[in-house]
Amino acid sequence: MQEAIDAASSNTEILSISDPEALAYILTDGVKKTITDTRVKVTYEPGFVPAAPPAMPDIPLEHLAAMIKNTVKVEVLDGNIGYLKIQHIIGEEMAQKVGPLLLEYIWDKILPTSAMILDFRSTVTGELSGIPYIVSYFTDPEPLIHIDSVYDRTTDVTIELWSMPALLGKRYGSSKPLIILTSKDTLGIAEDVAYCLKNLKRATVVGEKTAGGTVKMSKIKVADTDFYVTVPVAKSINPITGKSWEMNGVAPDVDVAAEDALDAAIAIIKLRAEIPGLV
Repeated sequence: MQEAIDAASSNTEILSISDPEALAYILTDGVKKTITDTRVKVTYEPGFVPAAPPAMPDIPLEHLAAMIKNTVKVEVLDGNIGYLKIQHIIGEEMAQKVGPLLLEYIWDKILPTSAMILDFRSTVTGELSGIPYIVSYFTDPEPLIHIDSVYDRTTDVTIELWSMPALLGKRYGSSKPLIILTSKDTLGIAEDVAYCLKNLKRATVVGEKTAGGTVKMSKIKVADTDFYVTVPVAKSINPITGKSWEMNGVAPDVDVAAEDALDAAIAIIKLRAEIPGLV
């Protein structure tokens, strides 16, 4: 990177670009080609104010219930297959607050099903603390499982994520079929969950290779300007593979177009159910 920076310093052609947004676009393209990391980008944002982490609002339970219904789709398909589409993976604090609502509106409906499909095809946001919650509902309480290790560059600290011995409500268990649907848009925390469950041999991933994002991004101001560089500041390392899904994405076990992934998952579940009889 230093060699590339030195080489770029001698290139003064970009100084003649008067449009700051055009300059940001060109700089982004140059950075991506230099370090081959598509997650890094340069933006021009005059008046940008860093957002402080929002405090948990005191929202009435009925409003929370409406929010849950709008971000999560739950359905029992033919063949007693549970279908759960999630657009945002909530964190520990929110899970504790809305836990009873999650059980009432979602979990209790699909817990009795014979197989489960988790739809992450449009999941692009989430909280790191939500990873152990989801993984734990599809694994056994004991022994505890080392799910993931996340190195945070800003604090120089590595956090280990482990499965949880106790959960609100019953677990789905480790024996019933679980399929995760992915697309090229599946991003961040959802990628981590898919990668963990895939390498624990707990889930089959069906769909497209995921985006290859990161668990944490940061926006850094460039000197005394209105330009900012957005970069990953944390890295997930899976304890089983010793590798990360970041940049490369999560490769599906069954590679199909995103729009065909649900039908493919249903066909897989039905075929697996028929195998004992066929044998």
